[in-house]
Amino acid sequence: MKHITTVEELEAIYATPAAGSLKKVATHLTPHYRTWIERSKFCVLTTVGPEGTDGSPRGDDGSVVTVIDEKTVAMPDWHGNNRIDSLRNIVRDGRVSLMFMVPGSTSVIRLNGSAKVTADPETTGRFDRDGKTPRSVIVVHVEEIYFQCARALLRSGLWTDGDCSEGLPTPGQLLAENSGGDIGGDAYDQAWPERAKTTMW
Repeated sequence: MKHITTVEELEAIYATPAAGSLKKVATHLTPHYRTWIERSKFCVLTTVGPEGTDGSPRGDDGSVVTVIDEKTVAMPDWHGNNRIDSLRNIVRDGRVSLMFMVPGSTSVIRLNGSAKVTADPETTGRFDRDGKTPRSVIVVHVEEIYFQCARALLRSGLWTDGDCSEGLPTPGQLLAENSGGDIGGDAYDQAWPERAKTTMW
């Protein structure tokens, strides 16, 4: 297999970008882009660090990020598995990308920028939920934001093909497979729903 190794080779096999694909890019949160991401309860946060890249799903029961101003959004780091892969990366290399999705919409909004992590009580406190606050908040400086064309979601039928999860390995099965059976299995899967309820925030 022959690989493409230069940008010139790559550009030679693709057409010139259409004007719309360049004009859609904003360097701040315009009113329409702000409306879009405030409707999004889910995004993928991508970071980069010395060990490589990391893509982390992020979700909330309201807006997944809070808009601070037209150049800044904040994302609470709610309860998770304490691996803190994304946070480790951010404190060493602030470059981040966020990909926002809204069920039913075939558009995806992409935001690129730089981030910092804070545990400042005033910042974490603004996300208080019945006395529970995130241990830290990711604060993102917006450098560019734009929408992705609908083809990927249309091709995949992500919102229209129904539930495709039947027959997938469960987290317990995946964990058992990768731990040699030391942990995971049916007991893990059976305990998960209750554990999720009590540790959501």
